[in-house]
Amino acid sequence: MGPLPRTLELFYDVLSPYSWFGFAVLCRYKNIWNISLQLRPTFIAGIMKDSGNQPPALLPRKAQYLERNDVRLLGQHVQVPVQFPKDFFSVILEKGSLSAMRFLTAVSMEHPEMLEKVSRELWMRVWSRDEDITEPQSILAAAEKAGMPSEQARGLLEKISTPKVKNKLKETTEAACKYGAFGLPITVAHLDNQTHVLFGSDRMELLAHLLGEKWMGPVPPATNARL
Repeated sequence: MGPLPRTLELFYDVLSPYSWFGFAVLCRYKNIWNISLQLRPTFIAGIMKDSGNQPPALLPRKAQYLERNDVRLLGQHVQVPVQFPKDFFSVILEKGSLSAMRFLTAVSMEHPEMLEKVSRELWMRVWSRDEDITEPQSILAAAEKAGMPSEQARGLLEKISTPKVKNKLKETTEAACKYGAFGLPITVAHLDNQTHVLFGSDRMELLAHLLGEKWMGPVPPATNARL
Protein backbone atom coordinates (compact mmCIF):
# COMPACT_ATOMS: atom_id res chain seq x y z
CA MET A 1 0.00 0.00 0.00
CA GLY A 2 1.28 3.45 -0.96
CA PRO A 3 0.92 6.58 1.15
CA LEU A 4 -2.60 7.78 1.85
CA PRO A 5 -3.84 10.54 -0.46
CA ARG A 6 -3.54 14.08 0.90
CA THR A 7 -6.78 16.02 1.20
CA LEU A 8 -7.22 19.17 -0.85
CA GLU A 9 -10.25 21.41 -0.35
CA LEU A 10 -11.17 23.78 -3.17
CA PHE A 11 -13.43 26.63 -2.06
CA TYR A 12 -15.07 28.14 -5.14
CA ASP A 13 -17.98 30.15 -6.54
CA VAL A 14 -19.17 29.88 -10.16
CA LEU A 15 -19.27 33.69 -10.33
CA SER A 16 -15.46 33.64 -10.26
CA PRO A 17 -13.65 32.79 -13.53
CA TYR A 18 -10.43 32.23 -11.56
CA SER A 19 -12.30 29.61 -9.53
CA TRP A 20 -13.09 27.88 -12.85
CA PHE A 21 -9.40 27.86 -13.83
CA GLY A 22 -8.38 26.37 -10.47
CA PHE A 23 -11.22 23.86 -10.57
CA ALA A 24 -10.33 22.76 -14.12
CA VAL A 25 -6.68 22.20 -13.26
CA LEU A 26 -7.33 20.33 -10.00
CA CYS A 27 -9.98 18.12 -11.62
CA ARG A 28 -7.39 17.13 -14.23
CA TYR A 29 -4.75 16.35 -11.60
CA LYS A 30 -6.98 14.51 -9.13
CA ASN A 31 -6.25 11.16 -10.81
CA ILE A 32 -2.57 11.95 -11.44
CA TRP A 33 -1.47 13.22 -8.04
CA ASN A 34 -2.01 11.25 -4.84
CA ILE A 35 -4.78 13.55 -3.60
CA SER A 36 -8.36 13.43 -2.41
CA LEU A 37 -10.05 16.51 -3.90
CA GLN A 38 -13.01 17.91 -1.97
CA LEU A 39 -15.08 20.54 -3.76
CA ARG A 40 -16.50 23.21 -1.42
CA PRO A 41 -19.23 25.43 -2.93
CA THR A 42 -18.79 28.85 -1.28
CA PHE A 43 -20.53 32.24 -1.51
CA ILE A 44 -18.03 34.81 -2.80
CA ALA A 45 -20.14 37.85 -1.82
CA GLY A 46 -20.05 36.64 1.80
CA ILE A 47 -16.25 36.42 1.68
CA MET A 48 -15.89 39.89 0.15
CA LYS A 49 -18.14 41.36 2.83
CA ASP A 50 -16.43 39.53 5.70
CA SER A 51 -12.91 40.47 4.54
CA GLY A 52 -13.71 44.04 3.49
CA ASN A 53 -12.43 43.28 0.00
CA GLN A 54 -13.86 44.85 -3.18
CA PRO A 55 -14.42 43.00 -6.48
CA PRO A 56 -11.32 43.74 -8.62
CA ALA A 57 -13.49 44.93 -11.52
CA LEU A 58 -14.67 47.94 -9.49
CA LEU A 59 -11.33 49.56 -10.28
CA PRO A 60 -11.79 50.63 -13.95
CA ARG A 61 -8.17 50.09 -14.99
CA LYS A 62 -8.13 46.65 -13.42
CA ALA A 63 -11.50 45.77 -14.99
CA GLN A 64 -10.09 46.65 -18.41
CA TYR A 65 -7.01 44.50 -17.78
CA LEU A 66 -9.08 41.52 -16.58
CA GLU A 67 -11.37 41.60 -19.60
CA ARG A 68 -8.89 42.38 -22.37
CA ASN A 69 -5.92 40.43 -21.13
CA ASP A 70 -5.92 38.28 -18.05
CA VAL A 71 -9.12 36.24 -18.17
CA ARG A 72 -9.01 35.75 -21.94
CA LEU A 73 -5.34 34.70 -22.03
CA LEU A 74 -5.64 32.47 -18.96
CA GLY A 75 -8.65 30.80 -20.56
CA GLN A 76 -6.50 29.95 -23.59
CA HIS A 77 -3.63 28.76 -21.40
CA VAL A 78 -5.80 26.59 -19.14
CA GLN A 79 -7.98 25.51 -22.12
CA VAL A 80 -11.27 26.67 -20.64
CA PRO A 81 -13.72 28.37 -23.07
CA VAL A 82 -14.14 31.53 -21.02
CA GLN A 83 -15.90 34.62 -22.39
CA PHE A 84 -16.65 37.82 -20.46
CA PRO A 85 -20.42 38.38 -19.96
CA LYS A 86 -21.55 41.38 -22.03
CA ASP A 87 -23.22 43.09 -19.09
CA PHE A 88 -20.55 42.16 -16.57
CA PHE A 89 -21.71 44.46 -13.76
CA SER A 90 -25.31 43.27 -13.92
CA VAL A 91 -24.31 39.59 -14.00
CA ILE A 92 -21.64 39.75 -11.31
CA LEU A 93 -22.57 42.59 -8.99
CA GLU A 94 -26.38 42.72 -9.23
CA LYS A 95 -27.60 39.21 -9.99
CA GLY A 96 -24.85 37.30 -8.18
CA SER A 97 -24.72 33.58 -7.48
CA LEU A 98 -26.64 32.88 -4.26
CA SER A 99 -29.24 30.48 -5.75
CA ALA A 100 -26.63 28.71 -7.88
CA MET A 101 -24.30 28.18 -4.93
CA ARG A 102 -27.18 27.01 -2.72
CA PHE A 103 -28.09 24.54 -5.45
CA LEU A 104 -24.50 23.27 -5.63
CA THR A 105 -24.53 23.00 -1.83
CA ALA A 106 -27.64 20.81 -2.06
CA VAL A 107 -25.92 18.72 -4.76
CA SER A 108 -22.84 18.31 -2.53
CA MET A 109 -25.04 17.15 0.36
CA GLU A 110 -27.21 14.68 -1.54
CA HIS A 111 -25.48 13.75 -4.81
CA PRO A 112 -21.78 14.60 -4.37
CA GLU A 113 -20.87 12.46 -7.38
CA MET A 114 -22.66 15.07 -9.57
CA LEU A 115 -21.03 18.15 -8.05
CA GLU A 116 -18.12 18.45 -10.48
CA LYS A 117 -20.32 18.17 -13.57
CA VAL A 118 -23.06 20.51 -12.38
CA SER A 119 -20.51 23.11 -11.25
CA ARG A 120 -18.89 22.98 -14.69
CA GLU A 121 -22.21 23.47 -16.47
CA LEU A 122 -23.04 26.54 -14.35
CA TRP A 123 -19.65 28.04 -15.27
CA MET A 124 -20.33 27.22 -18.92
CA ARG A 125 -23.57 29.19 -18.70
CA VAL A 126 -22.31 32.32 -16.97
CA TRP A 127 -18.66 32.47 -18.10
CA SER A 128 -18.80 30.93 -21.57
CA ARG A 129 -22.23 31.40 -23.14
CA ASP A 130 -23.33 34.52 -21.21
CA GLU A 131 -26.47 32.80 -19.96
CA ASP A 132 -28.40 33.33 -16.74
CA ILE A 133 -27.66 31.30 -13.57
CA THR A 134 -30.18 32.95 -11.23
CA GLU A 135 -33.58 31.71 -12.45
CA PRO A 136 -34.83 28.24 -11.47
CA GLN A 137 -35.10 27.18 -15.14
CA SER A 138 -31.47 28.18 -15.72
CA ILE A 139 -30.23 26.11 -12.80
CA LEU A 140 -32.35 23.13 -13.90
CA ALA A 141 -30.98 23.43 -17.45
CA ALA A 142 -27.40 23.30 -16.13
CA ALA A 143 -28.19 20.27 -13.95
CA GLU A 144 -29.86 18.41 -16.82
CA LYS A 145 -26.96 19.23 -19.17
CA ALA A 146 -24.67 17.71 -16.53
CA GLY A 147 -26.68 14.49 -16.77
CA MET A 148 -28.86 14.83 -13.68
CA PRO A 149 -32.41 13.45 -14.07
CA SER A 150 -34.90 16.33 -14.11
CA GLU A 151 -36.95 15.00 -11.14
CA GLN A 152 -33.76 14.82 -9.07
CA ALA A 153 -32.77 18.35 -10.09
CA ARG A 154 -36.24 19.68 -9.24
CA GLY A 155 -36.11 17.98 -5.86
CA LEU A 156 -32.79 19.65 -5.07
CA LEU A 157 -34.02 23.02 -6.30
CA GLU A 158 -36.91 22.83 -3.85
CA LYS A 159 -34.40 22.44 -1.02
CA ILE A 160 -32.33 25.57 -1.69
CA SER A 161 -34.54 27.68 0.55
CA THR A 162 -34.37 25.22 3.48
CA PRO A 163 -32.39 26.14 6.62
CA LYS A 164 -30.29 22.98 6.18
CA VAL A 165 -28.93 24.05 2.78
CA LYS A 166 -28.67 27.76 3.64
CA ASN A 167 -26.73 26.96 6.82
CA LYS A 168 -24.39 24.56 5.04
CA LEU A 169 -23.41 27.21 2.47
CA LYS A 170 -22.99 29.72 5.30
CA GLU A 171 -20.79 27.27 7.23
CA THR A 172 -18.60 26.57 4.19
CA THR A 173 -18.22 30.30 3.54
CA GLU A 174 -17.34 30.88 7.20
CA ALA A 175 -14.79 28.03 7.02
CA ALA A 176 -13.13 29.76 4.04
CA CYS A 177 -13.08 33.01 6.02
CA LYS A 178 -11.44 31.23 8.97
CA TYR A 179 -8.72 30.03 6.60
CA GLY A 180 -8.15 33.70 5.78
CA ALA A 181 -9.96 33.95 2.44
CA PHE A 182 -10.38 37.43 0.95
CA GLY A 183 -11.61 36.16 -2.43
CA LEU A 184 -11.91 32.89 -4.34
CA PRO A 185 -10.69 30.34 -5.18
CA ILE A 186 -8.69 29.12 -2.24
CA THR A 187 -7.10 25.70 -2.09
CA VAL A 188 -6.48 24.28 1.36
CA ALA A 189 -3.92 21.47 1.42
CA HIS A 190 -3.86 19.23 4.49
CA LEU A 191 -0.37 17.72 4.57
CA ASP A 192 0.81 15.60 7.49
CA ASN A 193 0.51 18.00 10.43
CA GLN A 194 0.42 21.16 8.34
CA THR A 195 -2.29 23.09 6.56
CA HIS A 196 -1.38 25.32 3.63
CA VAL A 197 -3.79 27.89 2.19
CA LEU A 198 -3.17 29.01 -1.39
CA PHE A 199 -5.17 31.85 -2.96
CA GLY A 200 -6.00 32.04 -6.64
CA SER A 201 -5.68 29.70 -9.60
CA ASP A 202 -2.02 30.46 -10.32
CA ARG A 203 -0.38 28.69 -7.39
CA MET A 204 -0.67 25.15 -8.73
CA GLU A 205 3.08 24.83 -9.29
CA LEU A 206 3.62 25.78 -5.65
CA LEU A 207 0.93 23.25 -4.67
CA ALA A 208 2.78 20.52 -6.61
CA HIS A 209 5.96 21.49 -4.75
CA LEU A 210 4.20 21.23 -1.37
CA LEU A 211 2.73 17.84 -2.32
CA GLY A 212 6.02 16.54 -3.68
CA GLU A 213 4.26 15.90 -6.99
CA LYS A 214 5.21 16.71 -10.57
CA TRP A 215 3.74 19.81 -12.21
CA MET A 216 3.10 19.25 -15.92
CA GLY A 217 1.33 22.51 -16.74
CA PRO A 218 -2.39 23.28 -16.59
CA VAL A 219 -3.23 20.55 -19.10
CA PRO A 220 -1.24 17.47 -18.09
CA PRO A 221 -0.67 15.05 -21.01
CA ALA A 222 -2.83 12.23 -19.61
CA THR A 223 -6.07 14.23 -19.50
CA ASN A 224 -6.64 15.46 -23.07
CA ALA A 225 -7.79 18.85 -21.75
CA ARG A 226 -10.89 17.81 -19.87
CA LEU A 227 -12.52 21.04 -18.74
